[in-house]
Amino acid sequence: MTTTHAHGIGAVRPVNWAYDRAPMIVYWELTNACGLACRHCRATAMPDPAPGEFSLAEIEAHLESFAAFGEPRPHVVFTGGDPLKRGDLRQILHAAARLGIGASLAPAVTPLLTRERMAEFVEDGVQAISLSLDGSTAALHDGLRGVPGTFDATMQALDDAASVGIPVQVNTLVTDVTAADLPAVYDLLKGKTLQRWSLFFLISVGRGNQLQEMTPGKAEQLMVWLGRLARDAPFQVKTTEAMQYRRIAAQAALKRGLTPEQIEASPMARGYGIRDGNGIVFISHLGDVTPSGFLPIAVGNLRDTPLPELYRDAPLMKALRTPSEFKGRCGVCEFNLWCGGSRARAYAWTGDPLETDPLCPYQPKATL
Repeated sequence: MTTTHAHGIGAVRPVNWAYDRAPMIVYWELTNACGLACRHCRATAMPDPAPGEFSLAEIEAHLESFAAFGEPRPHVVFTGGDPLKRGDLRQILHAAARLGIGASLAPAVTPLLTRERMAEFVEDGVQAISLSLDGSTAALHDGLRGVPGTFDATMQALDDAASVGIPVQVNTLVTDVTAADLPAVYDLLKGKTLQRWSLFFLISVGRGNQLQEMTPGKAEQLMVWLGRLARDAPFQVKTTEAMQYRRIAAQAALKRGLTPEQIEASPMARGYGIRDGNGIVFISHLGDVTPSGFLPIAVGNLRDTPLPELYRDAPLMKALRTPSEFKGRCGVCEFNLWCGGSRARAYAWTGDPLETDPLCPYQPKATL
């Protein structure tokens, strides 16, 4: 089944590219407690849990509400803070498994993350974990993470994850300062076992407003390099909050002679259309529901309204799933169904999540 839109390279796209029924991924911040003090922390994490976090019984009840999404149910990524700060984490994972909900973890690299604990993840049905690596040396990485020794511990965690057989996504922060180090980070990761390398382009939220985002021109050049790198990389390469990477990859494919239909059928299209509020939703440690962790506009709270209702019916969520109604260049861009821009960055810079993504320099054909 297909649906026709006014914009978009192919003008026709699979209807499930609009995630109206259910998100693909629910990011659930179980706690804002964390043993690190990262300079760019979205959650502005603290050493101890904040009052008002959900109890185990509340979490189990809200996981049960996922049944209203239908099948397949969304995948949940338990994050933080550091989810390992929850003493009942194993019970939470068991509840997700019992309900048929796939789960992944985003732990902080602290002494709590041991090889033995990773082996427990496998026993508890965790499908993958993410680890952060923000520099190719201890000086660079530890300087961002705020705790000496974190770089060496991350290298060990990568080896431990490989030894117990749990898939890993490595997340790397991209700022104006860290960009020059990315080739060295890639060379380092080539010697490790990982499933995916995700480059997170800084959004100025939380403590992240202390750092400097890249300029649009430099970001474009970097993403062109990433596109070339991805063709031969021993793992998947993706971006977070830099959706124009999809447009750049599609432009390169069109130049190679692929048709829009061939692009949509290719592996590169797996992430097309997914963005804050469309395939992604976030639950804070206090129950606030937002389009993502980087777009901090609450559409409601789980203590008042079930997640399926908030995701499907909140006016902001609906607007974020309608790229033809975006403002400025993003609204008329011929790539907006595949890309759509970072709604979080648009909000951070303009106060309007439907505005043009200021990191993208592309001029749509409709504006020329």
